Amino acid sequence: MAKKLYIGNLSYSMTGDGLSETFSQAGTVVSANVITDRMTGRSRGFGFVEMEDADAEKAIEMFNGKEVDGRTLTVNEARPMTERAPRGDRKF
Repeated sequence: MAKKLYIGNLSYSMTGDGLSETFSQAGTVVSANVITDRMTGRSRGFGFVEMEDADAEKAIEMFNGKEVDGRTLTVNEARPMTERAPRGDRKF
């Protein structure tokens, strides 16, 4: 079974392919994506990588706190999204 990892503090120039290539050093990457802003299309500085369980644990050990592209990464197991409250009074 695959585990999803949260990758924080990414360089804004990092792409999904670059993320996949970086994390493939720890094992087989099932999927990798960098989250982008809907309005501008620019990276939001974080992403997710999906890997097999053993490879995911190895990736956390290898990359958490490691500097990549001049930024110190935060790598941990992703938590499920929680329900959020509505954001203000939107009128369309």
